[in-house]
Amino acid sequence: MSGMTSTLYRAGHVFSAAVPGATALLVTDDRIAWLGVAADAPPADEVVDLDGALVTPAFVDAHVHTTDTGLTLAGLDLTATRSPGEVLDAVAAFARNLPASAVVLGHGWDESTWTEQTPPSAQELDRAAGGRMVYLSQASIHSALCSASLLAACAAENAPGYDASGWLRRAAHHVARGIAFGSISAAQRRAAQAETLRTAASLGIASVHECGGPGTSSETDFTDVLSLGGVLNHNPEVYGYWGELMGAAKAVELGAVGAGGDLYADGALGARTAHLREPYLSDDADDTNCGHGYLTDEQVEEHIVDCVRHGVQGGFHAIGDRALSTVVAGLRAAADVVGLDRLRAARHRIEHVEIVDKQIIAGLVEFGVVASMQPAFDRLWGGEAQMYAQRLGVPRSLASNPFGAMHGVGVALAFGSDSPVTPLDPWGSVRAAMRHHNPAYRMNARAAFAAHTRGGWRAVHRDDEGVLTPGAPATFATWDAPSLTDGLPTLVATSPDEPTPALPHCRRTVLRGQTIFSSDIT
Repeated sequence: MSGMTSTLYRAGHVFSAAVPGATALLVTDDRIAWLGVAADAPPADEVVDLDGALVTPAFVDAHVHTTDTGLTLAGLDLTATRSPGEVLDAVAAFARNLPASAVVLGHGWDESTWTEQTPPSAQELDRAAGGRMVYLSQASIHSALCSASLLAACAAENAPGYDASGWLRRAAHHVARGIAFGSISAAQRRAAQAETLRTAASLGIASVHECGGPGTSSETDFTDVLSLGGVLNHNPEVYGYWGELMGAAKAVELGAVGAGGDLYADGALGARTAHLREPYLSDDADDTNCGHGYLTDEQVEEHIVDCVRHGVQGGFHAIGDRALSTVVAGLRAAADVVGLDRLRAARHRIEHVEIVDKQIIAGLVEFGVVASMQPAFDRLWGGEAQMYAQRLGVPRSLASNPFGAMHGVGVALAFGSDSPVTPLDPWGSVRAAMRHHNPAYRMNARAAFAAHTRGGWRAVHRDDEGVLTPGAPATFATWDAPSLTDGLPTLVATSPDEPTPALPHCRRTVLRGQTIFSSDIT
């Protein structure tokens, strides 16, 4: 066909089940036209020498907060702080370079990694910031430390989750977050979004799922992110989920693919607000805190029926087993209204899915739910000594995030980062799924890679994406990978005395035939 252009990528290692052993691929416009051995390659308008690089389908990050991520990348990142004093020092150093009227925005502190786990007070933050308002989101983004000046501006003393210490949760946190992020200019917001998408492309990510909604982001923020995605902007594609109860019509209006994502059925384990059947661990024998559920079975049912009737996906944020049971019960009731086949066809989603049991997993399979999960959660907080063990006890910690068990019984998985809760780090997430703290829940490399590539595309009903085969979209990444195992980079040591292999380095990211990142272009 006249006007079509072709590019041959040759002399590499192509990860393709369709053509094992391929060393080259031909791209014509936005599609893969041919795969095979380089010596047999057809002619092309342009030839790219891969110089031994690995070629794989590009990654999809199935849960991202684009603006928050960009602000963290360019702003006050507290993930490395290991004490209250280090947090205060970081705030003071950052604030020195800001105007007196600015708000100090920071993210990533995690008191579970500190020896002294009492965070700085509101008054201490005021002094460190020279009187500026301070908002510091905890790693989970479901709570934050606020300075005394920000508390005064919030006037949220009567809101659930308020604490005069400055550590706010629940509704009080949403009030403070709204005031803090209201200080960001439109130009700052757009710059943060662009930085996130550039960074994602540089990591071999060709698509992100943006999760917004009331209490998480504004409608303007959400639509701005959607407008930046795609090859015309040389960015990864962006698929949006708007998390508003009974918000299917609004989701359609905003250009979202679903009314879900950050539609909260509960909170987070880090903030002790994830809704559990059994209480959190506490030094107080009378403490019966099981977190907070924000939705009823009936609300879940009504929301899902509304989504089905508007032809969009529905979904929820649900972490604890009690919240997940509520969502599954609502899905069951919705199936009675719209029919099981129609319900399953929508591929409704649940974000996080951390504390589960066999009945919950059976419900996910029965109703065709996509579990959007984050392997880095187990890497950072799972096991016998980290945050989950401190919050839940070791048995529940080791039973959390059972990726391998869910995959093994047919739950559809889509992996992501929840960035900035954890960094954009796709190969790191694949490795985390392979090295779950509980060996019973580990995945092999191919299954984990598929969850972070094809799984993300299937979650947005793009079933022909995420594979390298003739006729498929030409969306892939090329990598420096020192060694391969079963066609993919070697990510874990083969024996205990070997060092952990380095993660692959992205050379190029191609979205529908167009290069959106190249390490050769600065």
